Amino acid sequence: MDIKEIIRRIGKIRNRAKLSARALSLAIGKNPSYIHLLENSKTSFEPSLSTLLNIIDKCGSTLSEFFSIDINEYRQDKEVLDFIKTLSPHQKQAILNLYE
Repeated sequence: MDIKEIIRRIGKIRNRAKLSARALSLAIGKNPSYIHLLENSKTSFEPSLSTLLNIIDKCGSTLSEFFSIDINEYRQDKEVLDFIKTLSPHQKQAILNLYE
């Protein structure tokens, strides 16, 4: 994943969290225009690791979700996996048998 994809994902989770660029900038203790500059800069403006972790947290996301292959399907995939974890071994085997 390159820096352009990381910045694109910041915008995606920010929008999903219904945070303006200004509100997120202030929430992470930065200048009010920080996120706007980050998302719209034509230069190599990159967040530090600690800032990125703070952004992810303030947007209500997780590292696993942010760096997942398909961020759009992550929550649904996690919900399915969490459900499967509640099944007995017999129920899991029945699902595998149906799948095969």
